[in-house]
Amino acid sequence: MPGVDSLRSAPFDAAVTGIGMVTAGGVGTAATWDRVCEAAGTAAREVPGLAGMPVSFGCVVPDFDADALVGRRKAWRLDRSNQLAIAAATEAVADSGLDPASWDGARVGVVLGCGLGGAGSWEKQYDVLRDTGPLKVSPTLIPMLVPNMSAGYVAMEIGARGPNLVTSTACASGSTAVGIARELLRSGACDVVITGGTESCVVPSISTGFSQMGALSERRDDTARASRPFDAGRDGFVLGEGAAVLVLERHADAQARGARVRARVSGYGASADAYNATAPDPEGTGAELALRAALLDAGLAPGDIDHVNAHGTSTPLNDRMEGRLIRRVLGDRPSVTSVKGVLGHSLGAAGAIEAAVTVLAMEQSFVPPTANLDSPDPEIDLDVVAGAGREGEVRAAVSNSFGFGGQNAVLLFTAA
Repeated sequence: MPGVDSLRSAPFDAAVTGIGMVTAGGVGTAATWDRVCEAAGTAAREVPGLAGMPVSFGCVVPDFDADALVGRRKAWRLDRSNQLAIAAATEAVADSGLDPASWDGARVGVVLGCGLGGAGSWEKQYDVLRDTGPLKVSPTLIPMLVPNMSAGYVAMEIGARGPNLVTSTACASGSTAVGIARELLRSGACDVVITGGTESCVVPSISTGFSQMGALSERRDDTARASRPFDAGRDGFVLGEGAAVLVLERHADAQARGARVRARVSGYGASADAYNATAPDPEGTGAELALRAALLDAGLAPGDIDHVNAHGTSTPLNDRMEGRLIRRVLGDRPSVTSVKGVLGHSLGAAGAIEAAVTVLAMEQSFVPPTANLDSPDPEIDLDVVAGAGREGEVRAAVSNSFGFGGQNAVLLFTAA
């Protein structure tokens, strides 16, 4: 069989020309960026729908008005995950300067990541079925719950008639989506791809499932300090929701139309641990394949990487594995941060949110701090930014995402 070097294609840059975010940090990219940079603790709160559950708090989007952002006539028939996706996509397209009224929709694709689909709608309609019978179940149940509808509804909103799909690689879904979107541009299948991820499943069944496997933080008495990536006292992640969307174009096309290029997606790597359904390979052997593939794809060496936006879930096993991986492959030079200390873990949307934050860190020459990192784990020997953010040029950065099933995806960004 040919070696990977012989199969390597020519370097390819996808320009990021638009960003939209809706997260526990706030509605809109600016609100999320400010909250992440402030790093004033985890944006967690008691969630009324989780009352009586083993863990009753989570990171939910504050003051999200679906009627105002999506439109009342549409919002009622959409799952919240679809609503978040549309809001983020609308902001991202506007930010890009592209006009859906004038583009060739057949050349515009949509690729979004989503791990669980319309979990909230499914749970709510099951309650209706149980309590009042089948005739009261909403006829919109199926399009509300199937994961592909987030991309479908975004396409309807902006008139994108090109390739349309949702990637589902657990907590790596958002990063996988961005990587696939770049490939659609590289192949010539699309001229523009709207990509990212969405998730909204801070609901009893999902929260309880994670709680039963011991994955969630149980800091009920201090939720602002519950998510603690890389801290010696971490005890699990905080379940979150959100959406982030990037607009990608070929770099030459973006330059030709005079667009603001915020950063470039220059590399992507994916792999599987083939190890365990829920636990990562302790040594990160599979994850290393994805990281090295992203470096090779971009034509960069480990020493070229200035910054790592870590998966950093705040779970004992993931953070330890990722720390070993980063140290082994990239050394101790790159600055490292995890936004999950602030935003919690939004599962299928997490990789997209972190990709967007990585782009902003490069654009602003500012690495946000990791919230709640008071006592660094001595087993994690990295330059993790904590306390306050750090100013400085970021020329190349990677964003790591890992998911159940041993799914790994790494995005490599370079400065515009």
